Amino acid sequence: MSGKVDEVEREQAHLTRLYDRLDLLRDQTRERLAEVRRRERGGTPQNRSERDAFATMYEDRLAQLNAVESGLCFGRLDMTGGDRHHIGRIGLTDDSHDTLLVDWRAPVAEPFYRATATDALGVVRRRHLRTRGRRLLDVEDDVFDLEALTDEDRTTLGGEGALLAALTARRTGRMRDIVETIQAEQDLVIRADPSGVLVVQGGPGTGKTAVALHRAAYLLYTHREQLARTGVLVVGPNPVFLRYIEQVLPSLGETGVVLATLATLVPGVVVTAEDSPAAAAAKADIAMADRVADAVASFERVPDEPRAVVFDEHELVLSPQQIAGARSRARRSGRRHNRARYTFAKQLLRMLVRDVVSRDAELSGQRWVVQSLMRNDDFRELVNDLWPLVGATELVERIYAGATGPLHRDRGSGWTTGDVPVLDEAWALLGDPKEMLEIAQLRRRQRDDVAYAREVVAGTMTDIRVDAATVAARYAGGADASSVAERAGSDAAWHYGHVIVDEAQELSPMAWRMLIRRCPTRSLTVVGDIAQTSAEWGARSWEDVLEPVAPGRWRAVELSVNYRTPTEIMAIAADVLHAVDPGAKAPESVRDTGVAPIARRVPDGDDLVAAVAEAAAAAYVAADGGTVGVLVPPSLLTGVLAAVVGRLPSVAVGEPLEAPVSVLTVTAAKGLEFDDVVLVDPASIIAGGSHGLRDLYVALTRATQQLVVVHHGDLPPVLAGLRRA
Repeated sequence: MSGKVDEVEREQAHLTRLYDRLDLLRDQTRERLAEVRRRERGGTPQNRSERDAFATMYEDRLAQLNAVESGLCFGRLDMTGGDRHHIGRIGLTDDSHDTLLVDWRAPVAEPFYRATATDALGVVRRRHLRTRGRRLLDVEDDVFDLEALTDEDRTTLGGEGALLAALTARRTGRMRDIVETIQAEQDLVIRADPSGVLVVQGGPGTGKTAVALHRAAYLLYTHREQLARTGVLVVGPNPVFLRYIEQVLPSLGETGVVLATLATLVPGVVVTAEDSPAAAAAKADIAMADRVADAVASFERVPDEPRAVVFDEHELVLSPQQIAGARSRARRSGRRHNRARYTFAKQLLRMLVRDVVSRDAELSGQRWVVQSLMRNDDFRELVNDLWPLVGATELVERIYAGATGPLHRDRGSGWTTGDVPVLDEAWALLGDPKEMLEIAQLRRRQRDDVAYAREVVAGTMTDIRVDAATVAARYAGGADASSVAERAGSDAAWHYGHVIVDEAQELSPMAWRMLIRRCPTRSLTVVGDIAQTSAEWGARSWEDVLEPVAPGRWRAVELSVNYRTPTEIMAIAADVLHAVDPGAKAPESVRDTGVAPIARRVPDGDDLVAAVAEAAAAAYVAADGGTVGVLVPPSLLTGVLAAVVGRLPSVAVGEPLEAPVSVLTVTAAKGLEFDDVVLVDPASIIAGGSHGLRDLYVALTRATQQLVVVHHGDLPPVLAGLRRA
């Protein structure tokens, strides 16, 4: 036993050294940041830009160092030959640049996750360090080569297994990283090549989301140069889910990832309304893309009759055939509508200039002729009539106002989540109507700046060759000091280096088009479970979804082990899955709790809502500091929430994730987990639509410890295995 105690003390000493190094780096970073901020606020635009860039760099570094405080070091590898590596959230070296801690994403750390009894990868011993704050609680060892251990080493072995300890820990309302307990099948996904679309298919509790987030951190580490310029986008199903996962990437040393929902992907669009089911289905259909394209084309007109432009004493006439030729040339340019307008106008202008010169040869080559025609009121009116500038919101409102059936909507109504992909489609075809004006203003400023710079260069007594354009650009300001995440999040046309999509089975064809536009390289990680699809337009197979947007450029892997749901609950959920798809196989749970899920029938005539509140209070006590999720049909949400708040007045209830007890619908609970779950009226959930059984499957698999079903009347036949209380 003394050997084990001595080993814990040695590990604690090394852990203390690591934290001392972390504190030193933080102090140095703070000092450098303060020094940058103390610099004179004046100076040239370039100096100001450089100062802001350094400040941003130090702020990001300080945020990273603060985020890895908890669980800084979590493991150790003892290798054949005597090498020893401590594994942690970031890499650390001492003043002599000797390695103190290896980043978990480094190639050296791979055996920590990949080594098995049949393929040890050169590992003699893998050690897990259980810590709380900066204190080491215990060490747990996996031995792959007992013969290679010394007698002293053998006296230090111990531990009950890091994975099961993590699985049975109480939930906090936020997703935790799994960096200490990544399993081999998960590690293969995390370190997979980023090219093409990687589909991570997995049932509930298989760690799909956690694996995807760790993959984001891994890609940012291994492809830093590329992704530092383009960024990584993580798309989740709703704001609650984003709050649930928001702490994972910072804890892994990454703070520059953009988190978004479909509703927030288009800057400037605020969702304030909700679609009817029929309208949502219509907007999700791929036919909306054709409708938008037709609407854009309707603004690129060819008149039935010739159009005239009066220039001096001449009447210049453009035939419909000439205008059609100009339109064809503009469309072939490949530019968006508002940018292609410039090409269209330029073609018309050339035709008019040729007409003028044919009437008076002396005007050939006269620049004032072109400038006069460009300012001509008839010419401007002609261009505005045949190829007007159009905004995306204006176009979509016109489509809805002119539509019949569920798509019809009066102008000025609030935007819905279903509108966002449609608006994005319109923006992709139109571009920004202000773009050409901004380009013209920029060109004028650049001309003025270069002219001024020429005067500066001419008046400078120097033998050094200086380019006036370079001087102008330098004094106009350096690079944007904002972070990649900030710039990407405010730019509708931003192209990300990698995109991660969670609950991807719910995306509509229009939503897929929106996402692919943000990653033309098709470097995506797509996470989902076909069996949990609830949207009418959702995926029924990954091939159906991905072949249209990434033909031949996608591959799928499956996670088969359930780390969340105990076997007792998963046995009930498996019956529901079989009803959804008789050929589907539920993921295999790695643990059981010895506690069977139960059903509590409320006698007809008694208050179901009051019974749910009582069950929630009992679950809160049983959770013992963990979290409780009360999952309800939409029709009962308001009543149950009020009853639970009244039953637990001293407990923070309501806001998902912020409270020990959360009351929410099954749709809102997707991707989340709770220690205990109270599931209300499963018959109503099933009756909620064609996706009712799938929603029930989702609800049954949210609990990590205990499940209680509260209901009126008979249970649905698929829940026949539930024990009655």
